[in-house]
Amino acid sequence: MSSNGSRRRDITVADVAKAAQVSKAQAARALGNYGAVSQDVRERVLAAAEELDYRPNELARSMNTGKSHTIGVVVGDIENPHFGLATRGITDIAKKSGFHVILINTDEETAAEVEAVRVLLDKRVDGLIVAPASSLETQHLQQVRESGRPLVLLDRKAGGLDVVTIAVDMADISYESTRYLLESGHRRIAFVSTLKTDEPYEAGMELDSSQISERLDGMRRAFEEEGLRHPADLVRLNAGDAESIRKTTRELLQCSDAATAIIASDGLIALSVVEAIQELGLSIPGDVSFLMYDDFAWTRLTTPPLTVIAQPVYEMGMAAATALIRQIEGRKAPTATEPLDARLVRRGSVSAPRAVEIFN
Repeated sequence: MSSNGSRRRDITVADVAKAAQVSKAQAARALGNYGAVSQDVRERVLAAAEELDYRPNELARSMNTGKSHTIGVVVGDIENPHFGLATRGITDIAKKSGFHVILINTDEETAAEVEAVRVLLDKRVDGLIVAPASSLETQHLQQVRESGRPLVLLDRKAGGLDVVTIAVDMADISYESTRYLLESGHRRIAFVSTLKTDEPYEAGMELDSSQISERLDGMRRAFEEEGLRHPADLVRLNAGDAESIRKTTRELLQCSDAATAIIASDGLIALSVVEAIQELGLSIPGDVSFLMYDDFAWTRLTTPPLTVIAQPVYEMGMAAATALIRQIEGRKAPTATEPLDARLVRRGSVSAPRAVEIFN
């Protein structure tokens, strides 16, 4: 017995072939756009497919053609607007080129990334874009490369891996922004990041993220050029959820030699840092100066508007997708590409530090 709620049986290639009065092999070639088939047969098959509302079995088609027309994208935190904007750039280019995108979030866990890559390869994606959780543990990415599957890295570099990497060099912009704070009179400059480490930060320690390493290298260079010691005690990694970030901010501003400026390494951290500053009854920049990475609309709506390091995040996503699709299609990389540079946008959240301590 059937009913209106019953699931309609999926229309198969055999059904289309029967309706078009051709063989199943001819119908498969016409629907998959491969092999030799006459124009008359192609038109009959496509008309029958439209009449029957036929939807192709993508897995079966990929087994026949070797192409799935899908791209796998692996990022660390889809809640972070940085990755959301980059993913939008990827999907916009992919859509224009006839590709679908499968997105997997790893929560910046290398083990989750290893599993994500395995799942995507099992799904026979044509290529992968990965923002690596670790710039050091990259064996799984090396295996992708060795398998011949196209791979592009986004936002972060991976040591010893010879693949196209779409990322902004953070060292120079970090140097420039730190110089700006130093020239404003700051010496106690804090840096807050979610990067996970087993031990508290110490100068010179090897870090798992090329992005954070470059940012701290730029900061150290700016201090050293002024003959000053970089305040490594104000570098706070392992910033987790919102409460832990607020707790870290309170510690930075209530210690005996408090920070007079704070740099947040992304927009999510920035929200919690600003919230903690307000909870302490302090003002920006009167009591503490503030600078953050990435430029989002809300940073211009605060009082005062926030000084930011603006990165071409959307363009990075577009560039990563373009580079990957060129590889998938067997085209050579362009001889010259538009450089992707970050820039310091000075607004109202940085001023000279107060002459007296915030806390007595």
